[in-house]
Amino acid sequence: MARKAGNTNRTRPSRSPKRAAAPRKPDRSPEDTAALDETSAVEIADFHPIETDVSEPLEPDREEADLAQEEVSESAPAGDETGALVPFDPLSRYLAEIRRFPLLSREEEVEIAKRYHRDHDPEDAFRLVTANLRLVVKIALEFARASKNVLDLIQEGNVGLMEAVKNFDPYRGIRFPSYAVWWVRAYIYRYLINNWRLVKIGTTQAQRKLFFNLRKESERLEAQGFRPEPKLLAQRMGVKESEVREMQDRLSQSEVSLDQPVGQAEDAALVDVLPDDSRNPEEAAAADEWRNFAREKVDEFAATLRDKELEIFRSRLLTDEPATLQEIGERFGISRERVRQIETRLKNRLRDFIRGKAADIDEAT
Repeated sequence: MARKAGNTNRTRPSRSPKRAAAPRKPDRSPEDTAALDETSAVEIADFHPIETDVSEPLEPDREEADLAQEEVSESAPAGDETGALVPFDPLSRYLAEIRRFPLLSREEEVEIAKRYHRDHDPEDAFRLVTANLRLVVKIALEFARASKNVLDLIQEGNVGLMEAVKNFDPYRGIRFPSYAVWWVRAYIYRYLINNWRLVKIGTTQAQRKLFFNLRKESERLEAQGFRPEPKLLAQRMGVKESEVREMQDRLSQSEVSLDQPVGQAEDAALVDVLPDDSRNPEEAAAADEWRNFAREKVDEFAATLRDKELEIFRSRLLTDEPATLQEIGERFGISRERVRQIETRLKNRLRDFIRGKAADIDEAT
């Protein structure tokens, strides 16, 4: 029996190199995480950029999800079983917590997914989400260099995972982890692009595509012997040339704090030396007075109108969303041209009415 125990001890170290060779190391302290260099858009683009909308996830290789589950499951920390006196950092603590949730076999996964698709039981959704939390960690760690806090990426990925549960159709022959991968990555991409800078640099699908792929496409053109001009980049990426130029300008600029010191004087900030383009108090008071005067005179002019003139005045001149000439013409049984003539006449009468009330108003006003 003693000899068998000795053999067992000798075989355990042989498994350690395999674990050490795993593509991730979760037990990273907050200081190490904060010290990660913030990469440029080029480095973010290297993390397999997604070019599909969040609402249309695609199907990846079905084995990818299984491998991800196994990698994170093997490399996750053992929690309090080590008996360490020093507490874990938040990331390690989170990894220890998600190890408590069991994984699902293919048969269990299909059964639960079909039951949730039919009954929408929150307990089934909970099982699907918790069984795939390791998958979210695996994907989030791919983007660790692009964010100062990996837990933020994991949080966004978990939101994408829950969205995947809500939209998953188990009758299409796709495994749930393979489907959820794309939702998780899409939400992480959206988080990165929304928080890359204080001012958002990508708000549309085309801008997000440019953000992740612009530099990569430029390098590809240079390797082929072409100069990456905005027009050529726009043709290769299927976007407008103006959008390429705009994204290049956004990526080349950086934010500057208004509170940063200016020169050698520490008590002087940048905000103190910037010119103020706002109106002075006299101009602001004059504009408010004119606005109140114009509103009062418009109401007086509207009181002089009747029937269709009043309706055209309100529907065409006093609303943010004016009715069309066709709609007003059908309402009163007249042609569009007649409505346009009445509207033009009302504009001229309103101008003369206001001028008559304030003779000193400048012609341009």
